[in-house]
Amino acid sequence: MLFFLSYWFSMLFTIAAMLFYALVVLVIIDIAALFRIKGFFAERLLPDKFSNSDDNVVLLNFENGYNFRVQLQIIDEIPVQFQKRDFLKTLKVDAKHQKSYDYQLRPTQRGEYYFGNLNCYVSSPLKLTKRRYKFQNEQMVKVYPSFIQMKKYDFLALDRQWREFGMKKIRHIGHSMEFEQIKEYVKGDDVRDINWKSTAKHNQLMVNQFQDEKSQPIYNIIDKGRVMKMPFEQLSLLDYAINSALAFSNIALKKNDKVGMLTYSNSIDNFRKAQSRLSQINVLSEALYNIKTDFKVSDFGLLYAHLKRKVTQRSLLFLFTNFEHISALERQLPYLKAIARKHVLVVIFFENTELDELIHKESEDLQSIYQKTIATDFAYNKRLMVKELEKNGIQAILTKPKALSINTINKYLEIKARGLL
Repeated sequence: MLFFLSYWFSMLFTIAAMLFYALVVLVIIDIAALFRIKGFFAERLLPDKFSNSDDNVVLLNFENGYNFRVQLQIIDEIPVQFQKRDFLKTLKVDAKHQKSYDYQLRPTQRGEYYFGNLNCYVSSPLKLTKRRYKFQNEQMVKVYPSFIQMKKYDFLALDRQWREFGMKKIRHIGHSMEFEQIKEYVKGDDVRDINWKSTAKHNQLMVNQFQDEKSQPIYNIIDKGRVMKMPFEQLSLLDYAINSALAFSNIALKKNDKVGMLTYSNSIDNFRKAQSRLSQINVLSEALYNIKTDFKVSDFGLLYAHLKRKVTQRSLLFLFTNFEHISALERQLPYLKAIARKHVLVVIFFENTELDELIHKESEDLQSIYQKTIATDFAYNKRLMVKELEKNGIQAILTKPKALSINTINKYLEIKARGLL
């Protein structure tokens, strides 16, 4: 601007030239200060694995080796699955000091995620130039089914406050239990369990206490056909089913039952025989972390044949699938009935929560009335499917995707309490 004004005011030219040379000198000094030594270090610390559908922490550590305070601009090349292209953070790091910064990522797909460069642009207090540092060219982290959710429900199952979170306390019914001990009678105990010999000996009412039968085989059967690709709140039904299966399996293993799994569509994949070892949860997690829908039509006849051949002991089967119309259920009902003759089968399918808005929305015109009628018919069909399954001796869970884990665990506790297996 001074050079421009010096066209009319010639005395400004000398001032402008002096300031220009001073600027050049300062830029040279700034470059020398930043590039004389490699005075900055950064690293990205990733956990061993990410938990799907949960917030996962990424930690960045910085070390300033310069003798002056630096201003730092950070551009981290996060995995393409997040579609986040505006990552830019600014920090200040004092001379000879270290600093940390963390941010959170919420993946909605399982699989392998690749991080690119960690780019750090460092400038001195003069802020005339910047030096770019590149660290950790490529890092990979695997996204597993939600182990955070699994640990959460594991804690709640042991805590006395778990009923506040929707988990039910199921009263034990029947006597298909193993004897555990003789204890004093308290109000609420079944009078049929009174041990009269022990009562006479102790001169007070004593009852036999039973515990659940242990090491019963339980299988998670996950449909990975095209019906499970439907998304709700960025997660597919397949992801909801996998997260729930992992959380439920963890609780079943804690109760000393044997847990296995298989996935299927037009073929059978990832069959894992039921085991009661605690390491089984890692086996299931490894098998599930990279499963994707294949957009095929699921073959229930093939599933029945495989179960008949491979699962010979009476087992509790949780079948995660989805039916959008009762006609789709009726086509598969003969196979489900055949499976239920030998095993305790629980069919789990999903409410379409997107239709709730249409059902409860006030109709304003003919088109909205039509849409509301169709949505109501779909919801009614879902309830009819539950009745049809129960009529044929098949347990059923119709659930919203977000409530899947709670409802699955409650059904497991109910079946155990009633001694149906």
